[in-house]
Amino acid sequence: MITMWIKALRVIPRISREEWNGLDIISRWLIASRAAVFVMTATAGVIGGLLAYRAGAFSWDIFILAVFGIVLAHATNNLLNDYVDYSKGVDHNNYYRAQYGPHPLEHGLLSKNSFLWYIVVSGMMALAIGFVITGLTGWATLWLVGAGLFFLLFYTWPLKYYGLGELSVVLVWGPLMVGGTYFVVSHGQWNNWVAMVSLVYALGPTTVLLGKHTDKMEQDVLKGIRTLPVITGEKTARYLTISLWVIQYILILWLVVSRQLGPSMLVVFLTIPRLIKTVKVFLKPRPDAAPEGYDKNAWPLYLVAHAFEFTRLFGLMFLLGLIADVMMYKVMG
Repeated sequence: MITMWIKALRVIPRISREEWNGLDIISRWLIASRAAVFVMTATAGVIGGLLAYRAGAFSWDIFILAVFGIVLAHATNNLLNDYVDYSKGVDHNNYYRAQYGPHPLEHGLLSKNSFLWYIVVSGMMALAIGFVITGLTGWATLWLVGAGLFFLLFYTWPLKYYGLGELSVVLVWGPLMVGGTYFVVSHGQWNNWVAMVSLVYALGPTTVLLGKHTDKMEQDVLKGIRTLPVITGEKTARYLTISLWVIQYILILWLVVSRQLGPSMLVVFLTIPRLIKTVKVFLKPRPDAAPEGYDKNAWPLYLVAHAFEFTRLFGLMFLLGLIADVMMYKVMG
């Protein structure tokens, strides 16, 4: 049981119906909600908490609630995304989503009613946490709850369908998740530099989404889904992704030079070798089939897989640098 939990948090496992039937409810929920990507969300919450601690205002109970709340909200969005796309017929006939991992509805693992319960329970738990935090921090937090609810409900449609999904991720993983966690954990404090730090991190998950949407661009064109790569074209989308990675390094350097963050943040530059490797992949058109030596089980995930691996490493270095920065700031301050 625990082994499957860990696996589902690391990768999106490919499982048979027989294996699914033998799973516990938590394992099923983790697989259905694509929990492997939750690391990006949890990291956003931790960054917000660290920034609040650095500012001298930190509440453990609110921090823990906030991290669980945003992870549950992310899970709800993933589940809702699958439900809406399946109901609209998007995920039918071996569509991209049904190829890279178990799709409980498309593969007949769950009925629509059962899947709806996954959405309702996850969503109600996230909303309940939002209301609890509001009670602890004040009515201003309702703005964050409302914003989160908006993106949760409307990301799949219409935002994703009209080229606004990528911008949504910048706003959600940046000011909303990082900034929102900072706001509630610090009991209503706000600093403009927090928004800048949140932007640096948010560009990472945005590149992952760009990689995913570029991977499935041709299928999205046929389905009438106008993601940003569909609008700009594949080459522009690949170069935009590379540009966002470069911007992350530039912003980190600026934050350090301007003394808004300490020099320990420069540890992210240790990820440059991986960046170079990833950029080489993005400089070439996406292949029509898995390249020689590429994990066939990962296909058709390709650009998104490379983007996720780099973003996970960058996020880890970012987090380590921030932890060191907070420790040094507290010691010297």
